Amino acid sequence: MTAAPPSHAAALGHRLDRLPLSSFHRRLVIALAGMILFEWVETYSFAFVVPALRDQWGLSLSTVALVAGIGQLGAFAGGILGGYLADRVGRRRTMLACVTLYCAATVGCVLVQNPWQLITARTLAHFGAQGMAVVAIVVLTEFVPAAARGRLQTYKVAVGSLGIPIAAWAGYFFVPQWTWGWRLVFALGLFGVVFAWLIRRWVPESPRWLAARGDVAKADEIVRSIERQCGVVTPPDTDAGTGTAAAAAAAADMDAATAPPALPASGRPRLAELWTGGNRRNFLVVATMWVTGLLAYSAYNTWTPTLLSETGLDLDDTLLLSAVLATAAPLGALVSVPLIDRWDRRRTQLVLGSLAAATLIVFGLVRDTAAVLVLGCLVTLLFQMTMPFLQVYSAEVFPTRVRALGSGSANALSRVFNFGAPLLVAAIYENAGYTAVFVLLAALSATGGLVATLFGPRTTGVSLEDTTAPTRPEKRKELSAP
Repeated sequence: MTAAPPSHAAALGHRLDRLPLSSFHRRLVIALAGMILFEWVETYSFAFVVPALRDQWGLSLSTVALVAGIGQLGAFAGGILGGYLADRVGRRRTMLACVTLYCAATVGCVLVQNPWQLITARTLAHFGAQGMAVVAIVVLTEFVPAAARGRLQTYKVAVGSLGIPIAAWAGYFFVPQWTWGWRLVFALGLFGVVFAWLIRRWVPESPRWLAARGDVAKADEIVRSIERQCGVVTPPDTDAGTGTAAAAAAAADMDAATAPPALPASGRPRLAELWTGGNRRNFLVVATMWVTGLLAYSAYNTWTPTLLSETGLDLDDTLLLSAVLATAAPLGALVSVPLIDRWDRRRTQLVLGSLAAATLIVFGLVRDTAAVLVLGCLVTLLFQMTMPFLQVYSAEVFPTRVRALGSGSANALSRVFNFGAPLLVAAIYENAGYTAVFVLLAALSATGGLVATLFGPRTTGVSLEDTTAPTRPEKRKELSAP
């Protein structure tokens, strides 16, 4: 069995891109966003229980950095292996496996008795959560019409980012009340089981992945089912899996000289493929975006409560201030909804990153509580606005065969840098002071958008098949909104 010819796979993609948004797309977003929400609760809960763990277990800043850093290695492995398995055995099967591991590890986080047990449990939780998150980005990208791809990805991020204030406010209400209150904060992640069930029920396998593997008939069956849910009649001259001749010609606008050869459906995706042809440049671009963006974002969310407490705020004030800052996160994603599909994603990302950098520098210079509150909310807002751009762009630039592996590996690479980031932040704080930490975060925030604008391809409103096809830029067709 070989992969579907480019015209057949492109025709299936064209049919998905031309669908109006419907209940199918809404259920897809609900299931994925809900799972991401509780994954984020678990991921960010550590920042809000650290002050209590330092008091109860006598943890030093270096030990806190070690727990946070080693957890990032689990996310690194989860990103690469999750992406590989999604391209190898399927998107849906990989998501469900990662969710199962994540939920089991979350139980472990609730029951730990010492830092070493916490390191083990959080490493496994990060592994499952990151694998789930990587595949969720790809799944939504492959199902949603091109003209709404960014918008629906943003809705998913907006719902998912509610996990940050949920973790923060849980930390504020639970942690100071009981010595075991931090365990309740970790336990919130277990509600993800509900949305794991919804994924199993509502999310089918990706037709684009099936076509890339050569199972065109099954891919066509799923697309027909989605068309029925959208109230669209499949064209009568559509052969199983091929689409109409006109749709195939429109979606696969490439000539024989530039068309890539068919790949064996049984061939395993390889990391080496990310270093060949156009994949290499795109991988370097999105890896840089993930490394700089996530390092700044994660360091800000992880360290701000602890750094604020080091400046003299007591535990209650620190948790309250951190909870208020975290509440701005979902608003940031919502603000980006009208922007993400309107203009070139690369340039919008550059503007948002530059604004975040300027705000971070000012944030690092002030000490007044009111100013910290206002500027901190603005930083959180801007960071969260950039997340949907980063997620959807990283999945758009790779072909279906290695889309999850490429996006997941770029994301995972950022976790390697995040392993050293907590130690780096601690060292900068201890040697150069509070303000220097935020100057570093500012420099990182401005980098990703600049690199994408200078070296990345345009993807806004462009079909996935056209985005990754080896055609001239002027031949790519932007699709109108459904």
